[in-house]
Amino acid sequence: MSASKRKRTVNRSKKKEKKIAPWKWHVLGYSLLIVVFALFHYRDGIRYYVQDVWNHIFKNEETKEVTVHDIRAVEILDKHDDMLFGFDVSHYQYQVDWKAIDSIYLKYPLDFVFIRSTMGIDGVDKTFETNWRLSKSRLLVRGAYHYYRPDENSTLQAQNFIKHTPLEPGDFFPVLDIEDYPKEQSIEKLREGVLNWLTIVEKHYGVKPIIYSGENFYNRNLKEYFPDYPTWIAKYSVFTEKINDKWRFWQFTDKGTIDGIETPVDLNIFNGQRHHLKQFLIQE
Repeated sequence: MSASKRKRTVNRSKKKEKKIAPWKWHVLGYSLLIVVFALFHYRDGIRYYVQDVWNHIFKNEETKEVTVHDIRAVEILDKHDDMLFGFDVSHYQYQVDWKAIDSIYLKYPLDFVFIRSTMGIDGVDKTFETNWRLSKSRLLVRGAYHYYRPDENSTLQAQNFIKHTPLEPGDFFPVLDIEDYPKEQSIEKLREGVLNWLTIVEKHYGVKPIIYSGENFYNRNLKEYFPDYPTWIAKYSVFTEKINDKWRFWQFTDKGTIDGIETPVDLNIFNGQRHHLKQFLIQE
């Protein structure tokens, strides 16, 4: 074969077009659909983010460092704008500037707060007394909760809460935070202890306490055994955007932003309006 023919053959092979595999087009198409869906689905949260960037660039306002958690929170708050919003704090939020507490993202008014009071048989939250006193000055409905340590004596835990928690008319029912598995006893013994704590506290304050827990822990270990107690459920899943009808309170994020609190903070929604709130408040 001549050199010229070999050269033409090589040139023709170089001009061969490469085809994109069909599956790659499918991946690209599905990816675009996901992006479009996300932009539409989280449009209010994204609008909040864009507005923050706009104000920072063109109005020289300090940026709020908006995160994806803020975008999700704004979407959820918008979907529940006919309900009441609140937050909860403990010493993990350090010193709260209660004078600055007003709203969530300068848009959603705050109506209530839960404050950690005690932990286990002898733990007392070092910020409780200050938070409890100053939160009342903000005209927020207050609630106090006890963090239950599953391997400690339930009677002593109840007495610890009662000793340090001066609930008054207008405050929320007492709250038991139970979210951990025991290491030294069975789950059956844990339930016995929880029931004992609830019974002692109910007898003292004259109202049925609220149970706080994560959704999975509550459904697996408590739901069947404590059906008559009002619930405050924590669930942060991106696939859950509406409050469950059976939950009285929903803690939907632990990374919220509120002026006056330096750290990320838990945000909560009450499943109802202000006149519904009264059924969970201590009366005269």
